[in-house]
Amino acid sequence: MKKIFIPLILFAPITSYAHHPNPMFGLHKINSVSLQIAQSTGMGNLDHLVLPWEWNIGPMTAIGIQYSQPTRFLRLPSRVNIHLIQNFAYRSNDSASFGALGFSWDIAFFDWCGWYFGAGIGPYMRDSADKYIESRLVFGEKFFIGKDITENIRAELFTLHFSNGDFTELNRGFNFLGLAINYSF
Repeated sequence: MKKIFIPLILFAPITSYAHHPNPMFGLHKINSVSLQIAQSTGMGNLDHLVLPWEWNIGPMTAIGIQYSQPTRFLRLPSRVNIHLIQNFAYRSNDSASFGALGFSWDIAFFDWCGWYFGAGIGPYMRDSADKYIESRLVFGEKFFIGKDITENIRAELFTLHFSNGDFTELNRGFNFLGLAINYSF
């Protein structure tokens, strides 16, 4: 059963999003470019991603650019992203600066009056391993809340977690809280 169920989820019917507006894009928009800035909320597991009382603001800031196109996943509005991130660690003993290129898929679960909420996941390839994660391949998990600002511009508050899924012994993970400004066209 697992052999059938997992591919079904991974390759579920993806259709064009032409008939209904995607809340992450707007009506008749088929592209989006996003600028992002994020601050570290601490190393460790997913607790540091979604539980604010677990946050430990760390000496790392990430900036990113994301290109997206709308799609659907199991009838939910979604987007497919190509994401370029540069993380800056600004304490000399941390040595956790890295650049990463990734592919991710975000799904909007809730849309009401210009607000939307969703989650995303995808693989990223970093330019180096470090003392927090031994591998260059990591996975990014993301939760976001967005709001329409204008017909073409949306703002999103997001949390982002990078780890390698315990493929190596050393996998402390990186967690971020950030803001994204999306321009759809």
